[in-house]
Amino acid sequence: MDEDTIGQIRIDDRADFNSNRRFCHWTSNFGEYLEGMADRERSDEVKTVEDLLDEIENENLYRALLTVDRRTLQILVMKMQGYSTKEISSVVGLTTGAIYARLDHLRKKLRKIL
Repeated sequence: MDEDTIGQIRIDDRADFNSNRRFCHWTSNFGEYLEGMADRERSDEVKTVEDLLDEIENENLYRALLTVDRRTLQILVMKMQGYSTKEISSVVGLTTGAIYARLDHLRKKLRKIL
């Protein structure tokens, strides 16, 4: 290979390297920003069904959730908190299949309304 081609490859490699470095730096900063946001929002976390209903600003959604039974809303709140379906089933006394069925029914109901 001649020196000009090698020089051009080095220039292209350096440009690619710098581009990747800028992207990694940006994602690192963005990740730190998101972690900071998550820490601030944890204090406002929805912990109860009442908290969930209080947070809803959409009137149609609010009215729809008022028609849902309390156990399903409790399942929804626990799912939002990050509990697994297995953990939820032991707390509310339903099978995991029943948990999935209730969430699916709620999802379908909300799709019709919204």
